[in-house]
Amino acid sequence: MVGSSEAGGESWRGRYYRLEEVQKHNNSQSTWIILHHRIYDVTKFLDEHPGGEEVLREQAGGDATENFEDVGHSTDARTMSETFIVGELHPDDRGKLQKPTFMVQLGDPGNSSNYRGPDVSFLHVRVNALLRTNARRD
Repeated sequence: MVGSSEAGGESWRGRYYRLEEVQKHNNSQSTWIILHHRIYDVTKFLDEHPGGEEVLREQAGGDATENFEDVGHSTDARTMSETFIVGELHPDDRGKLQKPTFMVQLGDPGNSSNYRGPDVSFLHVRVNALLRTNARRD
């Protein structure tokens, strides 16, 4: 396995990191993410992540819990992720984690490097269906 923890071991238990420390690990040389208050060092997994390196890099140094859960990772992926745990977020810093604001979810249009815009790919299907329905009524 690629992970850094011992197989089946939980040597990370009781090892706490402050949010400020986690936030420093936001580059390809050291990529840490937070999932459910646990700290994961995914640096060695970047090249192997099925969703691509960029997905992990975008979350580096911060809380990736919501995005991780939204994807619907398999049981195997969850089990494998446990091998990357290096510690836990310090209890005093857990309240500092915030849900992303609407602008953060969409991306900042002022910063074209991370602006993705809203996902409107489904709209053309819905609009066409409405147009067909209205056309039949005429």
